[in-house]
Amino acid sequence: MRSNLRLGALAILLAASAVQAQTPAPAVRTEKNISLALANQIAAEAVAACAVNGYNVAATVVDRAGTVRAVQRADNAGPHTLASSERKAWTSASAKSATQAMMEGAQKNPGAANLVYLPGFLLLGGGVPVKSGNEVIGAVGVGGAPGGHLDDQCANAAIEKVKGQLG
Repeated sequence: MRSNLRLGALAILLAASAVQAQTPAPAVRTEKNISLALANQIAAEAVAACAVNGYNVAATVVDRAGTVRAVQRADNAGPHTLASSERKAWTSASAKSATQAMMEGAQKNPGAANLVYLPGFLLLGGGVPVKSGNEVIGAVGVGGAPGGHLDDQCANAAIEKVKGQLG
């Protein structure tokens, strides 16, 4: 009798597990996202990192959905730097990847070369995802240094400065 009870209890547990496994995901999700304060700090750090090397740049920080959260433009930065920094940030957040790596991949892989035709994508160095753990919570884009690789360095320097706040 005791083994029948155990088998019955085991059958109930297995049935409950099967029902639970088939239950759809909840309708409401919880996501991490970048705060305004952190976005402002990253934008300021990126502009400052480039200024140390004499580069007048703009830095745009977007949230996980690619919506602009913060923009800073150095004195004497060209007007084109605003658009390029925003497009780099948006591209990085959208693809959850650094634009420098995407550009290099597109140059080496004919299939990836078509990414340049996606509306809004800008495959130049300077767009870097901002992550909390493994989750992309936004991205920073920098434009205006004399080369995308230098924009990229400033973006990474800014993220490095705030890494303790990213949890």
